[in-house]
Amino acid sequence: MKAFGDRLRELRLARGLTQKQLGAILCVSSNTVHSWESDKQEPSMCMLLTIGEYFDVTLDYLFGRSDY
Repeated sequence: MKAFGDRLRELRLARGLTQKQLGAILCVSSNTVHSWESDKQEPSMCMLLTIGEYFDVTLDYLFGRSDY
């Protein structure tokens, strides 16, 4: 089962985005995106919903509970 950080990294790279670019889209720093991708920090529920909407995926997908 993939962790949130792995899924976020895969989604970001699939869109051809850098951590800095994704941070700008989500109004957070690139350091924050890095912390999420390395599973050092977790985003708030509101931010999780925003990430899911941006990438058009479910929260179950983001947390590795579903493969689609």
